[in-house]
Amino acid sequence: MINSLCDLFMGTGFLYVDWRMVVMWGVVLVLFYLAVYKGFEPLLLIPIAFGALLANLPTEGVVNKPAGAVISPAAATVKQVFVSNGDAVFVPRVVKQLPKTVSDIIGGGDISAAEAQRRVAEYFKFVADITSPEGRGDVFKKAKGIPDLLAIISPATETPKTAAAAADASAKFTVEFKGRKLELKGEDILVWASASGNVSGIFAKAGERVENGESILDVYSPRTGGLYYYLQMGVLLEIFPPLIFLGVGALTDFGPLIANPKTLILGGAAQFGVFMTFIGAAFLNFTTPEAASIGIIGGADGPTSIFITNKLAPDLLAPIAVAAYSYMALVPIIQPPIMRLLTTESERKIRMKSMRKIGKLEKLIFALIVTVFCILLVPDVSALVGMLMLGNFLRECGVCERLSKAAQNELINVTTIFLGTSVGITMTGDRFIRVETLSILALGVVAFGFSTAAGVVMAKFMNLFLKDKINPLIGSAGVSAVPMAARVSQIEGQKADPSNFLLMHAMGPNVAGVIGTALVAGYFIATISAK
Repeated sequence: MINSLCDLFMGTGFLYVDWRMVVMWGVVLVLFYLAVYKGFEPLLLIPIAFGALLANLPTEGVVNKPAGAVISPAAATVKQVFVSNGDAVFVPRVVKQLPKTVSDIIGGGDISAAEAQRRVAEYFKFVADITSPEGRGDVFKKAKGIPDLLAIISPATETPKTAAAAADASAKFTVEFKGRKLELKGEDILVWASASGNVSGIFAKAGERVENGESILDVYSPRTGGLYYYLQMGVLLEIFPPLIFLGVGALTDFGPLIANPKTLILGGAAQFGVFMTFIGAAFLNFTTPEAASIGIIGGADGPTSIFITNKLAPDLLAPIAVAAYSYMALVPIIQPPIMRLLTTESERKIRMKSMRKIGKLEKLIFALIVTVFCILLVPDVSALVGMLMLGNFLRECGVCERLSKAAQNELINVTTIFLGTSVGITMTGDRFIRVETLSILALGVVAFGFSTAAGVVMAKFMNLFLKDKINPLIGSAGVSAVPMAARVSQIEGQKADPSNFLLMHAMGPNVAGVIGTALVAGYFIATISAK
């Protein structure tokens, strides 16, 4: 009886729970509180929070990858393969953050060569112990979250960017692993198992060269991947962001921007936060592609952040997507203090003149002109701009009501659920509670702050020359969080003057911000990826 109870307990997920998961449960509760009780963009926060909850539980059939080809992450020479045909490969229910290279094992800090050698040797001894048949039979060791190490490859030599990187790459270590004595370099890449199964083929042996993306070996299992392995393909294959833009276009009236073209300048000014954050991220030693991806968070545009990060910095997709969508939802908290700080009571009370009525033909021509101009200017964001304007054309043409309603309701709602939970499912504790991730979250706040401030200050500057004054509060709507940023402008305006209505005026810079952020992303993709 006791043995049966022990076996039952060992089959549960309790042994996989660690302090990082518990911390993330607290984060999830905060997100649920803000969404449910404070009403801060629940359509975004609730899917993200629930996805984060699933990410920090020892799930089965949710995020696990299917067995298949194990491919080389770089052009390299195979140093050693540790499995043979028919060998069983194991991946635990919860996989912790794993080192990608031998240098990653050492960690940061200025340490001696002897200490570095000790850390590397101890880590390989630890992995060998966990992944041995005896270790796999010990449920406590199994719960450490270490999959099988399948191979080690030595990448083609590249010129390191810094002296420190050169020293790390050239460092040499002697270790013993599974009965083999290995001479390793800091730049050597560790190839871990990503799915349980049996080795069904080995295509590269020690000493052979493999190209980036070439199969090293193959693992077979009759089991399929988890639900979110497939749903996340909508993010990784850049399907969800354009579909979200299609729905946004169908939901958005571009009339305020057409009626008051001056607000286009406010949407452009809000991109100042993108460039300031780009500079700040580069100063914190992020690479140029990473800095560009982080900077787009300042545009308050989740789909565009995912779109550019997929192309320039896919390794940072999880923290950037989380930061972009979380801060989009927290616009009602982040923006108001900045708006009040930069404006006077009298400025917040400014009433703007009623806008002229915009006809159907004008709106249709505007959608076509923007499509042609933006795609000719930055072809790299054709999918985003094209879907945005298609959605708006469906809305305004008057003969596609069913399609317009589908884009406004069923399509964008389903996509939002899948995209939100796909973003949340990346918020694992060991990935989220890291200096790099926390730096990105901090930079995201800076980006929002600069974007908001730049829009407000630009409106105040324009008022020096305009006869018909602009209420500076609408400048904050230049961030492309549609329509939440415009609603914040309306709420703050009504706090100063309950009879003042700024919502439609704020939609002008809000729409301009969507277009502006997409253009900036296209500029980054075109200039940085070409290097």
